[in-house]
Amino acid sequence: MRFLCDVHISFKLVSYLRSLEIHATHVNQILDKWHTKDEDICTYADEHDLIVITKDVD
Repeated sequence: MRFLCDVHISFKLVSYLRSLEIHATHVNQILDKWHTKDEDICTYADEHDLIVITKDVD
């Protein structure tokens, strides 16, 4: 599994997943960092076969 953590997800979770040798990337490390729009995050995740972890309710 490969994960993309949204802006409201802690870097601690990304680090923890990586310590388990699970591929994890934080939104702040790609695209427009915390300015990235939700639809751009979804497109990026689809293109790179990533599961998005988010706290967004919308």
